[in-house]
Amino acid sequence: MPFLSAVIVTRDEERHIARAVRSLACADEILVVDSGSKDRTCGIASQMGARVIEHAWKGYAEQKNFAASAARHDWIVSLDADEELDPRMQKALEEWKQTKPAAVGYRFRRRAYYLGRWIRHSGWYPDWKLRLYDRRRARWLDLRVHESVLADGPVETLPGELLHYTCDTFREHVERVERYTSLAAQEMFEKGKTAGVFRRLALPVWAFAEAYFLKRGFLDGYQGLLIAAMASFYVYKKYGKLGRFYREESL
Repeated sequence: MPFLSAVIVTRDEERHIARAVRSLACADEILVVDSGSKDRTCGIASQMGARVIEHAWKGYAEQKNFAASAARHDWIVSLDADEELDPRMQKALEEWKQTKPAAVGYRFRRRAYYLGRWIRHSGWYPDWKLRLYDRRRARWLDLRVHESVLADGPVETLPGELLHYTCDTFREHVERVERYTSLAAQEMFEKGKTAGVFRRLALPVWAFAEAYFLKRGFLDGYQGLLIAAMASFYVYKKYGKLGRFYREESL
């Protein structure tokens, strides 16, 4: 039977950390790797039985790979602080621990809670995430945006859902878009990708249409409309920032 380490990377997550830790009771250890929280994140995690260590922030993928390397066991279940395992997923992990693993990684369905509503369309569900893996045969890819686990072997699916509590306010969504578009534009610039007029004008329109109509965002109420609008805004900002990188290079 495999022993399981649950890892969470944090910084100023006192709003969420208790919920995430509580959902990981099935793990043999819970490790929180914090990068300089100024709030009560570390204290809450410690009080709930988690082992807390400090590690300077080096980027999403590197921080999560460090957390996996610092765990006591080879099998890792990785959560963000604003996520939790639903009861069915918790039960699935308990049952998985009683077996010999047939894969080197397992993916979960992730469902988002956005501005007071569970999102079931808009291209946000099911948001498949590989979060249970053998660290000897899998690791987080070093990407600036949307880091993910690459497994060297078969990947299977576990029942249940990973619940993601995304944004409490629309302002928080806007701030995330600003942050992630800067990272995405930097990554595109480093790879030599360009931002022509067509991309800057047509792709934002397509992003809205895809999320709202093709992926049935209209079934997610006004939240679906906001998600589609922000998908368009994300693309517009990303290519705008990419163009600025090229203009600054030419000066």
